Amino acid sequence: MPNMSLTKVPAEEQEPLVRNQNFLEVTMSYTPDQAVEEARRCLSCKNKPCVAGCPVNVRIPEFIAKVAVGDFKAAYEIISDTNALPCVSGRVCPQENQCEERCVRGIKGEAVAIGRLERFVADWYLKHGNALPEKPQPNGVKVAVVGSGPAGLTCASDLAKRGYAVTVFEAFHTAGGVLVYGIPEFRLPKAIVRSEVDKLKALGVDLRLDVVVGRTITIDELIENGYEAVFIGSGAGLPMFMGIEGENLAGVYSANEYLTRVNLMKAYRNDHDTPLRHSRAVAVVGGGNVAMDAARCAKRMGAEKVYLLYRRDEEEMPARREEVNHAKEEEIDFRLLTNPVRILGNEKGQACQIECMRMRLQAPDESGRRSPKAVPGSNFFLNVDTVIMALGTSPNPLIRSTTPGLETNRKGCLVVDEDTMRTTREGVYAGGDAVTGAATVILAMGAGKKAAQAMDEYLRGKRA
Repeated sequence: MPNMSLTKVPAEEQEPLVRNQNFLEVTMSYTPDQAVEEARRCLSCKNKPCVAGCPVNVRIPEFIAKVAVGDFKAAYEIISDTNALPCVSGRVCPQENQCEERCVRGIKGEAVAIGRLERFVADWYLKHGNALPEKPQPNGVKVAVVGSGPAGLTCASDLAKRGYAVTVFEAFHTAGGVLVYGIPEFRLPKAIVRSEVDKLKALGVDLRLDVVVGRTITIDELIENGYEAVFIGSGAGLPMFMGIEGENLAGVYSANEYLTRVNLMKAYRNDHDTPLRHSRAVAVVGGGNVAMDAARCAKRMGAEKVYLLYRRDEEEMPARREEVNHAKEEEIDFRLLTNPVRILGNEKGQACQIECMRMRLQAPDESGRRSPKAVPGSNFFLNVDTVIMALGTSPNPLIRSTTPGLETNRKGCLVVDEDTMRTTREGVYAGGDAVTGAATVILAMGAGKKAAQAMDEYLRGKRA
């Protein structure tokens, strides 16, 4: 029987004032009964608008049809045919702006909960099946992947399935890129990332950690060592700052550093001695998902007060609505239309106050966005001992500065052909944040998938 309810089956969550004291996952997975009930809301549209909205083209109506009849294993096989990281994307992908935005059920009511269903299927398989994939027949061709974030993992998986001898070079001591250093445990448990990496290893992928490409070894040296094509998925790890007075004070972090200390270096756990300031009052500057993650982490790390400072209003915030709502529920204090102008320190050189200015939004410009303008004489101060700048990131210049012929744009992002992800160097491809600047996990995965296809065609062409 179809389910014609106008609303999604709700997913259970931890209580806000309980979860803001722990790093356990906030939102629970559907039960089998809930998943079947939600799947029966899908109309199985013939033109499949949801698939067109998915960067990795998951065959959404097909997998949901299997969920609706309780065949979860078949549903997983359909998803994993095009999506190398379903446990990940089911949790952190902004479905509301992609597949679910195009769902016909969303015209009158709520869209089908595609993301929750994808997560359920992936979690079910992890618990009940989780058979590691078989290593494909090797074709004898070596390829290199730089970076083990979502773009690199996806590209490596797709190439390995085609029989290539893939080596992934990762600068950190743990694989996963932004999935392990940037996204908190309460949104993406790291055991899930490890399980996805294990599947990659089962395909025969050679993972080399603590290798900084551009310093330990260059792109040219990789090619000299017999790698016939290279994919660069090195991300965007260079943080941006405002350039205001006081940013060099103790207690001022980039969101990248703060989240890396909390997530990758496990500062939130008592069995790790990662140094991190024990904050009483924190100001997080920014309005994206990274700002929400930093603010929510700061609260869980024991801060009594966490301010979220954003120079526009809530409607203009780039963060997912779910993340904004979760942050509010967890008692993050949103100070909108607010912009810092300087950070003040005490006699020990430690941040102790942040001076801010009120803003007002002007009429929309050509892009449709309303620019903020300072309100004269509106300055005020907040007493804080920690400031976290979550203003975005750009690619590290190391690879481009050590690779002749690799063209970048004015923001330092690698220039690629959008159809093939090919860079200006023959045999070198790139995708994810190294090309777009900081963006979403699923867009990075889509770029890795597109690059793998193009690399395969290129390498086959060399042998024709």
